[in-house]
Amino acid sequence: VNEVAARAPTRWQHFVDECTTYIEMALEPEIQRIMFRDGPAVLGDPAQWSNANACVGSMTDHLTALQQEGMVVPGVDPETAAGLINGASSQAAQRIANSNDPEATSRKVVAAFKQLLEG
Repeated sequence: VNEVAARAPTRWQHFVDECTTYIEMALEPEIQRIMFRDGPAVLGDPAQWSNANACVGSMTDHLTALQQEGMVVPGVDPETAAGLINGASSQAAQRIANSNDPEATSRKVVAAFKQLLEG
């Protein structure tokens, strides 16, 4: 995820690429099994996993910086927005992982997710 996002020309594109790369990871069978099938069955709600908190923290930092640069609407709480974006990206990845046609679902989900981010 970080490798793809690091190539982005702007902080905003870095943020978008980081989110969409996470979503597209759901195309990988091993990720599907660990993150969306076996993991939740054994470890419970993925939103409560320690890495979820780290992800929201990273998103919050990105959104705070983007807000300071004028790329995110002033007055929007970055932590709240990060939690909502994290939830949307998790749901998007779940749709891909549980799809009968993951490739087609991925294209639709990523397009819709980008539209949500762009407004």
